[in-house]
Amino acid sequence: MPVFTRFRQPPTAGGEPYGEDEPDEPREPDVVEPDDPGEAIEATADTEAIADTESATGTEPAHGAQSAAEPGPAARTSRLAHWRAWRTRHPRAALVLRRTTTVLAAVLVLGALLLPNTFAALEPSRFARIPAEAVIAAVLLLCLPRAARLVAAALFGVGLGVLTVLNLLDMGFTEYLGRGFNVVLDWGLLDDAQSYVADSMGGAAAAWAAVGAVLLVVLLLVVMALAAVRLGELLAAHRERAARGALMAATVWMTCVALGVQTFGVPVATRSASGALEAQAHRVVDTLRDEAAFAKEAKADRFGATPGAQLVPGLRGKDMIFTFIESYGRSAIEDPVMAPGVDRTLDASTKALAEAGFRAKSGWLTSATYGGSSWLGHSTFLSGLWVDNQQRYRTVTAGDHLTLTKAFQKTGDWDTVGVMPGVQKAWPESEWYGLDKVYDAFDVGYRGPKFSWSTMPDQYALEAFQRLEHGRERDKPLMAEIILTSSHQPWAPIPRMVGWDEVGDGSVYDGIEASGVKASDIIADSTRSKEEYGKSIEYSVTSLTQWLERYGTDDTVLVFLGDHQPLARVSGDGASRDVPVSVVAKDPKVLDAIDDWNWTEGLKPAEDAPVWRMSSFRDRFLTAYGSTPHPTTG
Repeated sequence: MPVFTRFRQPPTAGGEPYGEDEPDEPREPDVVEPDDPGEAIEATADTEAIADTESATGTEPAHGAQSAAEPGPAARTSRLAHWRAWRTRHPRAALVLRRTTTVLAAVLVLGALLLPNTFAALEPSRFARIPAEAVIAAVLLLCLPRAARLVAAALFGVGLGVLTVLNLLDMGFTEYLGRGFNVVLDWGLLDDAQSYVADSMGGAAAAWAAVGAVLLVVLLLVVMALAAVRLGELLAAHRERAARGALMAATVWMTCVALGVQTFGVPVATRSASGALEAQAHRVVDTLRDEAAFAKEAKADRFGATPGAQLVPGLRGKDMIFTFIESYGRSAIEDPVMAPGVDRTLDASTKALAEAGFRAKSGWLTSATYGGSSWLGHSTFLSGLWVDNQQRYRTVTAGDHLTLTKAFQKTGDWDTVGVMPGVQKAWPESEWYGLDKVYDAFDVGYRGPKFSWSTMPDQYALEAFQRLEHGRERDKPLMAEIILTSSHQPWAPIPRMVGWDEVGDGSVYDGIEASGVKASDIIADSTRSKEEYGKSIEYSVTSLTQWLERYGTDDTVLVFLGDHQPLARVSGDGASRDVPVSVVAKDPKVLDAIDDWNWTEGLKPAEDAPVWRMSSFRDRFLTAYGSTPHPTTG
C-alpha cells in the first residue's frame, strides 16, 4: 500500500531543503513505496507527526512559518527532518537499525510469553514454541483503529513486563524458599532480602542492588510496552499478510494441541503466559480463603483450656531448653558433600555427652518452611499449627493459641526466657510465646564482629545465656527458647570454637572473622556453599553440645532441632523438608517417657526413623509428659 510523504519539509542543518517544493506552488506529494516493513511504519509516523505539527500551529506549511513563540512543534519537526536526512544519507544503516529493532521487539515479546517461572525449566526448548497469547494479541491489534491499537499494544506490553517480573520473583522464591512468590503476602520479604544482601555483601552493594532492581523493573515495563507498540504497527502496516500469518499460526497451534506435537519433550503449542497469570490469581484467592479458615482453626486447641497445674507435670523441676539451629536440615546428615563431617560431629558429640552422663534420642520433623523464613518453623513447632506463610503467622501470633513455651509459663513453676541473637528490632511476639524476658542482639554484651548475617557466634550466645540466666541462683527452674544463627546463609565467614574461658565480650573473634572465607567467594558456587554450610552445622552442633557437657546438670533437658532445610542450591532440587530433632537428658525418666516414639538412640536419626509433621510435636510432647487435654473450640 503506498504511503504519502514528503510535503514541504524544513531545511536541514546545512541549509539544504528536502524535495523541491516551492512555497507558493504546492504540488502533489511524492509517492514512496517502502521496501521494508519498518520503513512503512516510520514513513506513516513521519506523515502523522507533520500533520500534528501543522494542526498545532494552525498554518499550512506552504503559507506560513512556525512562530518563535511555539518552539515545541518546530523543534519536533526539526528533529524529524534530521532523522529523515540521516536515513537518506545512510539507507543501509537505517535498514539494519529498523530490522534489528523489530527483531529485538519480537524476541522480547515472545521471550516474555514463553519465560518459565523456575530456573529448572529455563531451557532453550521452552522458547521453541507457539504461544496462544501471541496469536490472540495479533488478531486483536489487527481489528483495532490506530489510537485504540496503540493503547492496547502498550497495555499488552506493560502486562508482559509485569508477568516477567512475577516470573523472575517466582524463580528467586523457588530457589531460596521452595515456593512461588505470593503477591498478597511476600512483599515484606523483599526488605528482608535487602537486609540479607547488606549483611552478606555490604550496605553499598545492598543499596545499589535495590536501586538496580527498581530501575530494571521500570525499564522492563517501558521497553516491553515500546516493543509491543512497534510490533502492533508492523502488523497494521501489512494487514493482509499479518492476517494470513495469524490464521496460519492459529491453525498450526490448534493442530499441535490436537495431535500433542512436542519438541524435546515440550509441547509446541502453549498458553504458559495465561497459565502463569491463572496460577497467580488462584494463589491470591487461595490465600484469602485460607486466612479465614486458619483463623477458625487457630481458635481450636486441644490443650487450650488445660489448667497450669495439669501441664507437663512430668518435667517439674527440670531446666527445659528448646533450641533451634538455623538451616539444620536432613541434607546436612545425608548429602555426600556435607554428611561426612556432620555425621562425624554428631557421633563424636553423642559419645562425649554419654561420657558426661547424657543420653539422646532423635527423629525427623517435616518443616512448614524451606530455605528461609525461620520464624514459620519456630511458630509451627511451638504452636502445633501448620504456619507456612506470613498471613498465618500474623493470625496465630495475634491470638492466644497455646504455645509449648507458654505452657511452661502458664504453670507458674518456671521462669521463661528467650535468647534471640538474630532479633535486632522490636519483637512483640515474645508475649505470645510466653517469654518473661528476651535477650536480643543488643542485650548480651557482645563487642565482637558480625559473621555475615549472624550477629554473633553461637558459642558466645550460649555463654551469654549461661552468664545471664542459666548459671544464676534462682527460685524456680528455667525454661528457655534459644535461636542459634551461625549456620545462617551465606555460611561465610564461619566462627571457630575458642576456649570457653576465652569468650569474654567477643573481641576474641575479630581475627577469626577477618581471616574467614568471604561471602562473595562462595555465594554463587554450589559445591563451596555445601562445604561451608556443612562446616557451619558442625560448629553449631559442637557449640551446643559442648555447652551442655560443660554446664548441663542432672535436671537439664535439651530439645534441639533445625528450623528448615537450606536453600535448594545446597540441599538440592526436590529435597525433602525434613529436619533432625533430638531430646537429650541425664534423667532416664525423661527419655523413657518417649519410648513409644521409636526414635533413634543418639544425636543422628536413622534414615528410617519416624517422620512427623512439625506441627504434631507440641501435642505429642505435652501428652508424653503428662499434660491433660482440655480442648477449646473455634
